[in-house]
Amino acid sequence: MTDELSGEVLERFVNGDPDAFESLFRMFGADVEQWVMRILRDRSTAEDAVVEAFWRAYRGRARFDPSRSFGAWMRRIATNVALDHLRALRRRGRWVELKDEMAAPAETDASLRESVRHAFEGLPDKLQIVATLALIEERPYGEIAEALQVPVGTVKSRVFRAIRALRKGLARAGIHP
Repeated sequence: MTDELSGEVLERFVNGDPDAFESLFRMFGADVEQWVMRILRDRSTAEDAVVEAFWRAYRGRARFDPSRSFGAWMRRIATNVALDHLRALRRRGRWVELKDEMAAPAETDASLRESVRHAFEGLPDKLQIVATLALIEERPYGEIAEALQVPVGTVKSRVFRAIRALRKGLARAGIHP
């Protein structure tokens, strides 16, 4: 996300200027949507999450420090919104299927995809989000740490725990990676 904008726009945003908010939405909306898509893997859900993330940002604008990175702040808010959506999906017993734009290679066996999907479903939310960003989206640990506001070591630990849990889940399905 690009943070090259004037402090004046950020000050106006903090003070509730709707034009400043609209400018920030135009500048960061696509980046936030890409970030949320990496986590939720469903365009419709991601679009809803982006709107909710910007709404939360607007409501919490007084807590934003204009000397800090707006992009990092928005990534954190968007990550929390995406996590809320993942929890809601889990409560409803639904899992977002891979869409055409993110389809697995054709040679991948359907039963293997189903086993991997079930293994991912079994991960706790915090491990699932880190595993998705690190293993599937191949995002740098530093970027994930910044978005989750945790140390890089915590991200590494969660990735390790997620891999271990995924291996156990796949082993239960008779798949030994």
